[in-house]
Order: sequence, then structure tokens, then C-alpha cells
Amino acid sequence: MQLKIMPKKKHLSAGGVPLILFLCQMISALDVPLDPKLLHDLVQPPTITQQSPKDYIIDPRENIVIQCEAKGKPPPSFSWTRNGTHFDIDKDPLVTMKPGSGTLVINIMSEGKAETYEGVYQCTARNERGAAVSNNIVVRPSRSPLWTKERLEPIVLQNGQSLVLPCRPPIGLPPAIIFWMDNSFQRLPQSERVSQGLNGDLYFSNVLPEDTREDYICYARFNHTQTIQQKQPISLKVISVDELNDTIAANLSDTEFYGAKSSKERPPTFLTPEGNESHKEELRGNVLSLECIAEGLPTPIIYWIKEDGMLPANRTFYRNFKKTLQITHVSEADSGNYQCIAKNALGAVHHTISVTVKAAPYWIVAPQNLVLSPGENGTLICRANGNPKPRISWLTNGVPIEIALDDPSRKIDGDTIIFSNVQESSSAVYQCNASNKYGYLLANAFVNVLAEPPRILTSANTLYQVIANRPALLDCAFFGSPMPTIEWFKGTKGSALHEDIYVLHDNGTLEIPVAQKDSTGTYTCVARNKLGMAKNEVHLEIKDPTRIIKQPEYAVVQRGSKVSFECRVKHDHTLIPTIMWLKDNGELPNDERFSTDKDHLVVSDVKDDDGGTYTCTANTTLDSASASAVLRVVDVPNPPFDLELTNQLDKSVQLTWTPGDDNNSPITKFIIEYEDAMHDAGLWRHQAEVSGTQTTAQLKLSPYVNYSFRVMAENSIGRSMPSEASEQYLTKAAEPDQNPMAVEGLGTEPDNLVITWKPLNGFQSNGPGLQYKVSWRQKDGDDEWTSVVVANVSKYIVSGTPTFVPYLIKVQALNDVGFAPEPAAVMGHSGEDLPMVAPGNVRVSVVNSTLAEVHWDPVPPKSVRGHLQGYRIYYWKTQSSSKRNRRHIEKKILTFQGTKTHGMLPGLQPYSHYALNVRVVNGKGEGPASTDRGFHTPEGVPSAPSSLKIVNPTLDSLTLEWDPPSHPNGILTEYILQYQPINSTHELGPLVDLKIPANKTRWTLKNLNFSTRYKFYFYAQTSVGPGSQITEEAITTVDEAGIPPPDVGAGKAMASRQVDIATQGWFIGLMCAVALLILILLIVCFIRRNKGGKYPVKEKEDAHADPEIQPMKEDDGTFGEYSDAEDHKPLKKGSRTPSDRTVKKEDSDDSLVDYGEGVNGQFNEDGSFIGQYSGKKEKEPAEGNESSEAPSPVNAMNSFV
Repeated sequence: MQLKIMPKKKHLSAGGVPLILFLCQMISALDVPLDPKLLHDLVQPPTITQQSPKDYIIDPRENIVIQCEAKGKPPPSFSWTRNGTHFDIDKDPLVTMKPGSGTLVINIMSEGKAETYEGVYQCTARNERGAAVSNNIVVRPSRSPLWTKERLEPIVLQNGQSLVLPCRPPIGLPPAIIFWMDNSFQRLPQSERVSQGLNGDLYFSNVLPEDTREDYICYARFNHTQTIQQKQPISLKVISVDELNDTIAANLSDTEFYGAKSSKERPPTFLTPEGNESHKEELRGNVLSLECIAEGLPTPIIYWIKEDGMLPANRTFYRNFKKTLQITHVSEADSGNYQCIAKNALGAVHHTISVTVKAAPYWIVAPQNLVLSPGENGTLICRANGNPKPRISWLTNGVPIEIALDDPSRKIDGDTIIFSNVQESSSAVYQCNASNKYGYLLANAFVNVLAEPPRILTSANTLYQVIANRPALLDCAFFGSPMPTIEWFKGTKGSALHEDIYVLHDNGTLEIPVAQKDSTGTYTCVARNKLGMAKNEVHLEIKDPTRIIKQPEYAVVQRGSKVSFECRVKHDHTLIPTIMWLKDNGELPNDERFSTDKDHLVVSDVKDDDGGTYTCTANTTLDSASASAVLRVVDVPNPPFDLELTNQLDKSVQLTWTPGDDNNSPITKFIIEYEDAMHDAGLWRHQAEVSGTQTTAQLKLSPYVNYSFRVMAENSIGRSMPSEASEQYLTKAAEPDQNPMAVEGLGTEPDNLVITWKPLNGFQSNGPGLQYKVSWRQKDGDDEWTSVVVANVSKYIVSGTPTFVPYLIKVQALNDVGFAPEPAAVMGHSGEDLPMVAPGNVRVSVVNSTLAEVHWDPVPPKSVRGHLQGYRIYYWKTQSSSKRNRRHIEKKILTFQGTKTHGMLPGLQPYSHYALNVRVVNGKGEGPASTDRGFHTPEGVPSAPSSLKIVNPTLDSLTLEWDPPSHPNGILTEYILQYQPINSTHELGPLVDLKIPANKTRWTLKNLNFSTRYKFYFYAQTSVGPGSQITEEAITTVDEAGIPPPDVGAGKAMASRQVDIATQGWFIGLMCAVALLILILLIVCFIRRNKGGKYPVKEKEDAHADPEIQPMKEDDGTFGEYSDAEDHKPLKKGSRTPSDRTVKKEDSDDSLVDYGEGVNGQFNEDGSFIGQYSGKKEKEPAEGNESSEAPSPVNAMNSFV
């Protein structure tokens, strides 16, 4: 029975390290396991473990060491043969054998020569179980012979001829490596035209004058001895036809000529190989090298094809500028015809190489060691192939099997030996020799017959730890003869494990394909054969896998910034992971900028070299997990460089540059700037922008500019620093191509014309000597143009002009080269003077008490003597019709733009006398005033009384005092007083009306209710109607005793009255309660008043603007100005709201803002400020006490809280 020790299947566990080591050991030597205890008891035939190569070339300067190592039990002894006969090492003092080894050491360092020990050596290792032999080892010393001395004549060739410089190195062992160099040990350059052949010769397809040199030297390097031999230098001179004839005539006797072909262009011919066909033989597994070198002019190009098939893609290589075709690892399938084709413009030539691939013997099935138990059967197979077919021969213990001792248990059948019913005496070492003309193979295989009970080699109670959901491999390495059977059990009482869930390997290993948590436990391996039984327990633990739950992420960062990668790991709690960070699969740079903690890698001040792939690896004793992320470091581009100016024309130039590094962010555009060193040195201006894919720009230039250019690159991060400036380029001068802008003609005096313009800058001048030709003539006349050339200024003054006459003006640029294009004429005017005529036929129409309309006739245009800006009305109040309010006379101004001949005067005082005059206005100023015109305004409604006070309150009376309206706006006819009570719930009582004569300023109301609050409404009236009202509140007193009345206004008096309540005892309690309640209410009232708890009233609404009034607006060119110097005193407290909760519209509420251009403050004729008029003019009450206001009697009750 054959004992099979099989390699286990490729299912490996992270926990199976001891098993892996053992299996590696088993695989390396397919024989009895090298367990120390097992080896101590078991015998084993010899096995050769190490030997020198078959073709063993030695260095003659060192001792010769021929290796032969073997193993076996008992340890083998060694012997050698040399050239087929026994080599007695004891007789040669220079030869020794290493102890415990068969390796020979031949000491030729002290004496002796290496050549003495050339020969064929073979080692035999022998013990009681058999003998193993080594290969035949051919020992030869290396050789590096010198070149034979020879005289090399100079070579003279005509330009274009072909040439072969022979090398012909001496034959060494091993063959030399050939190369060509010069005297300076520099390799000679090679190309498609000049190249070295496989034989070492130097081939020239055609020679050129630059090939002329005197030091073409061929070198041979012998690597084994580390020596280089040198051939004598060869001299080559390449000359033209005429030079060649002269040389022939002068040196015919001592000069050798190579080649007789003409230097004219010619089709290719092959220098090597010769003819149209050749044959090449190569051994299987070697490198096939085919060479074709052709001459011709021009230089031919070489092509390769295989006539009967394709060239193998992955094994085909071209060397020596495609002159050499190499196919690696050739096999019989690579045999066939290969064709090289040399082609140039004049033709082509073909050469066919027939390739035959032969083969030294190679194994198909090499014999393997057999370990059998007595009575078993087995076979040794030795099967090899080759071309030609190798011959198989067998040896036993180094002796041809034909002459060896007969063994009845074996039978030879060609390449197979069959064993049956073996016994211990059948143990031996068999050698199989497969040979043909190209080589041989020799293999040793032993047959070892043993009878051994089972033994388990795996250590007892081995602990295996495996990651969940991975295969678990439980080892049970065993030995026995016959081969034991293996069974596995789980737990102490478990049944045998079967193949449906588990995998039972031939080497005893139990595989759990997908280990789960419930796979944890104790497993028992049992080995049995007919000689006995053995068992062993192992333990399995299942662990949670290590996982990266937060992986590092792809990052794009700018150079100099900080980046952080996160890597969070989840693992089995019994395993401690080690976190390691790698960069591009290598260690992190040793730089303090890289810092790591438990979960993070931080890179500070990121640099370009930091870009790459960063990998986080978490390792435990059982598994590992990793995750990677790419860091891309970006930045603004590096500046462009190598700026070059080409195609330099008068008005254009081509700029070329080389882009700098884009720093991992593609360049989107290039910005080109220029500097004018002549006019604006140091100032860079924008010239052009081009796409980021361009490196050339055609730039338009201006004349007479000393240009320098620089380029900046821009990407998504930003803009690069500017490049270095280009060379300067001065363009030729030319006449100006543009004229000054902003040409104007305005007079500053009545008799001049000031012509101004915006001068050209230096860049626009286009040349030296920039000047301006200024021309002018009257627009409406037939005068010729008057011209003057001025320097580079911006103004020219023409004197002696008529007043305000239109002129045509031109300003033309010129320089030393010529004039700019003819400019277009612009119109201007000479200086203005004050208008001469006042407006006539001034008429005034009074619209209402506050509004008047003024009309006038326009002045003749010629009398304006300038640009007409409008008409200005001065008006003032002379005296009041009532003669009650006389004020200082101050004039107001209202201006109307353009040619308007009428306007509205708003905001007039009713019942007043006004005067006005009109003046025309131009850019110089005002003309004379028209004759004053007077007009009267009719009566209007009065303003509110200036003040209202409540004095002397008593139990049943209140006294009112007031001041007349500050603006009666007519003759007062009477006063109207309205009042009503307010109860404790803030409800209003009935309203009482009372008319009071206009000459009164005091009035007493009697028969009022005691301790009652009253609301008063008071206003004056003219024949036109009632004016604005003023309101006030007051309270009648309670009694003489006790409680002062509340403060109802400045200057209010408390009235006291004697009341006898001694006989009113029944009223005492009630009065005390009322008094206490009133006190509390008064305190609340005082608090509210201190917080401003007055009753607001609505001011009188603005009157609607008169539709005839047309104020100036900035957009339509009209304007109006208004000045008012009257004092505007602040309005005191007091309501002007009538009792019917409406606001009466007064006739005098017209607003100046609604009519004219009087928003801005103006000045009087003497220059004094006369005030800003904006909005409706407020009324001016006389000085007095302020009082609260309420919009209506209903709302008055809200104040008593």
C-alpha cells in the first residue's frame, strides 16, 4: 500500500500558521517528515539536496568548490568519480571533503593550476537503504585571452559608402560581451545607420563625414574574471570624391580601400546574413535571436514578419533599431520561416530565415519518492520529452538496472517501474536518466519500505483563532505505514464529522469552509491503521472581523493648508488592532508635519510631494483591514517661463512661452500684460487673454512703444505669479491714429473763447513730438478757419471774440511723423455777458388768499447775451391789510427755468399786500429788474388762538383766558367755544356751543357740575369761515376742605369754597370714601401726565396743490427757488381740530413745494441767507401755554385714566 503525503488544498486560515509551516516543509521534501522524534526512529534512503551546476565554470584565481549535499537516515557517506573513474581524494593533498558533507574543496590558491582539475565529476551519497548520485558536473576554468597583435591600416571611404568594422574577439570561456568605445571610454553612438551586430562587428549602412575618427575600439568584457580586453584602434576617414582621388594618388601604395559602391543613392542590400536564405536552430526555452543588417542610401528600415503565422505578441521584442528580432521562451511552435525586409526610397530586399526549435529533455512526469509498508504495491514513473525524443534508462543505487541485483518485487516497463508485495529489502534509490543529443536529465527517487503505527505530529491542545465567516483549517499532521485513516470529532461525545458540512483533506486537515460563532469548541483528530491508533485534541475560537467603519475620503487641498484623514476601526474586543498609515504603500515620511492619533492622520503645511494615496491599515493577530484615499495637492500654477518674441512686425508680434507646472489643477487661461518702458515704466497693463491650452499668442501693437511682456497662468485655485519679463521690443513711430477727446469751447469772459480737450497719453502719441493743431471759426459766418499748433497742452484761449457767438472748433493731433485723421468739428460759444433787457408786461392774477399767478413777456433772444437759464421772480410783503402784524420786509425768490413766461407764487399770507418784479437769468447772472408790480391777497380763515388757559376753578364755574390768533388772516368776527363733560367711565356728555365776541380774551362759564372734568374746543372765525381749533381740559373743585384740584395746565388756579357740612353728618362717611377714591384716581392721573399722557390731535391736512402751478423737476429741466426769511416759531400745545372731528381746509394752506424750485435754500440780492422753504408753511401762534389735543370729543375720555 502506498503512503501518500499530499499537499493540502489552497484554503488557508489566519490562525493556521503552524500548519502552514509544516505543510511547506512537507511540500519541499516529499518523503518522511523531518520531525525530530520521527527521524530518530525511522530510516530513510539518501536524497541529494544540493549540487553544483552541470556546466561549472570556475575562476582560476580562486579555490575550486564542487558542491554535493545529501540527507538520509542513517547519514550517508560520500564518494566521487572523475572522468568516469573513482576519484581518490586521499591521494591528493590539495583536495579535501567538508565534514558531514560531500562537497569537495580543491586548494589551488597556494599551488597547483585550475587546468589540472578540469573534467567530469559525479558524487554518490550512500547508506544502508541505497545510494543517490548527482549530475555529471563538467568543471572548466574560465578564460579571457588577449587579442592577437595585428596591424590595422587606416580606412578611407567615400561619403555614402557602406562599411563593416570587424571585431573578431578572442574565444573565451564564457564568451565575452562586446561593445565599441573611443579612447575616452565613451560608448560610440549607434542608430539605424550605425549599429553593432550579434557577432560584435560594427556595421555602417552608409558613412558620413562625422564618422571620421581615429579611435574605433572594440572591447571584450569577460564577466567571470572581471577583465576587459581591448582591440587596436581603427582609423576611419570619410571624404568626398575629389578628396578620395587625391588620397589614392598620394597613398596608393599603403592605403586600403573598403567598398567599391558609388556614394550615390542606392537600394538596400544585406550586410548580414548573406544571400536570400539562411537557417537558424535554437533550443526550447532559450531566447531566439534573428538578425538582419542592411546597407543602402538612404538608410534602410528593417521590418519582420513570420510567413506562416503571427509573431507571438507577449514574447516578441525588437532590439538594435529593429535589426534584431528576439522571441523569448521559444517552443516547437515557434519553428517556421521568418522574413526580414530592408526598405528605403529606392527599393526593398528580403531575406528568409528558417528556424528550427530543438529541445533538450524536459520532464513530463519526474519520479517521486515512495514510502510503502510491507506487502504494498507502488510505481515509479519517469516520463520526459525532447526533440529528438530522449532515451530513458534506469539505475538502482547508481548501477545500471540491467546489471544490478535482481529484485522479484520490481518490474520494468519502459519509463515505469512497477513494485508489488514489497518487503524491507526492496528499499533502494532509483535513478532515471533521460538523454538526447542536446542534454540529459537525471532524477533520484527512493523506495522506502516501513512498518509504523500511526503518529500525530501536530502539537496537542493547539489553539486556532479564526475570523468569523472565513475558512478554519484544523491541522492533524500524521505519519504511519500503512497510511492511517483520519477521523474528526467535535466535543467529548460528538459523532464523526462528515463531508457534507466539513472538508476532510488527505493530509489530515479538517476544513470548516465558513466558520461561525457556533463553530467554537474542541475538536479531536483520530488516526488509525492496522498497527494502532493515535488521537489529538485542538481548540477553535471564532473572532469578529476587523472592519473600517469610517474610511478616509478623497481630498483636494491647496498647498500650504492642512488636511485630515479619518479612519475608525471596529474589531473584536479580545483583539487589539494596530493602526498603521502608509503613503503610496510605503512608510509615512519622517516629518513632523505628519501627525497621527487613534483615528486621524493630519498633514500640516501640505507640500506638493505629499500628494498620493494614503492607506489606513488595521492589523490584528488574525486579520487586517485597510482603506485608502487619494490626496491631490493643488495650488495656483507656477509662472510660465522661456518667453520668446517671434514674427516681429510693425504692429504685431508673436509671443511664445512654456507653461509652468499646473500644480494638479488644469490651467484655464493665460493673461498677457505689457509694460511701456518709454512712457509708463513699471506700470503693467492688460494686453490679452488666451485659452489654457495655448502657448502662443499673436499680439497687436501700437507704434512707438517700447514693449515688454509677461504672462500669468490661471486655474481654478487662482492666478500665478507673473513670469519674467520678455525681451523689449520697440515698435516704429507712426502718425497718431486718434485725436483728443472731450473737445469743448466755452468763454470765461465776454470777449474770449477757451478751447479745452483731453490730451493723448504717451502710449497714444504713436511717436515723438506730440502737438495739437487747434482750429476755429464762427459758425454763422463765411470766415476761413484760423489755426494754431500748440505743444502737448490741454487748453488754448482765443481773445477778442464777440460776445456769445457760436464757433466751430477742431483739435487735431500730430507728431514728428505726421497728422492724425481729420477730426470732426464741435460747436462752442464765446463768453457770456449780463442780459440787457428786463421782462415786460408783468401781470399778476390772485388765485386765492395764498396763491397768485404771474405772467410776463419774454425778452428778445439777442438781449440775453448768453445761454438763457430762465426767469427769476422776487416778491415780498409790503404790509398787512389789517395792520396788526407788521414785519421787516424780506424778499423771496422763485426761479422758472427756460423760456417759461408765467408761474405760480404759493404760500402767500392772506389779507396782505405784496410787490414783485421779474428778471431774466443767463450763465453770467441776472439782467435788470422789471418795474415792481403790487397785489393784494383776500381774507382767509384765521389760525388757532395762540393760547388757551383755564383759571380760577370753583365748584360750579371755570374761567377761560386766551390770546388771539397769531395769523388772523382777516378781520375776526367772533370766537366759538364748545365744551362737554367727561364722566368717570370716560364717556362724553352733550356738546354745548357758545359764541363769544371777537374783542374778548376772557370768559367765565357758570352753573357747571362740581368735581367734573370738561373738554373745551376753541377757535376764531372771520367772514371767510372758522379757523383751526385749540383744546383744553379742566375739573371743577370738590370742596374747601381738602383736596386740591389736579394740575390742568401751567398757570391754573385752585378755587376754594366754604361749604358747611357740620349738619351733613349722614354725608360724612360717603364723602370720605369719595375723597379716598378721588385721591387714588388723581395719583394715577399725575403718573399718566408725567409720562406724556396728553390727547393728540391731528394737524390740519395739506391743501391740494393748484393744478396750474408747474414746479421745476430735475428731469424736465424746470426749477423754482423760494426763500423765506420770516421767523418760524414752534407750535405750542393746542388742538386745531374742530369739534365735528374733521379738519377744515384753509384757503392759505398752499405749499411752496407744490409749485416751484424752492426746496433748496437761496440767497437775497445782498448775499444773505433767506431760509429754506420746504413743505407747508407752519402757522405762528403767540407765546402761551401748551395744551393737550384730541381728535374728537369721543376720544377725550381716554385721557382720564
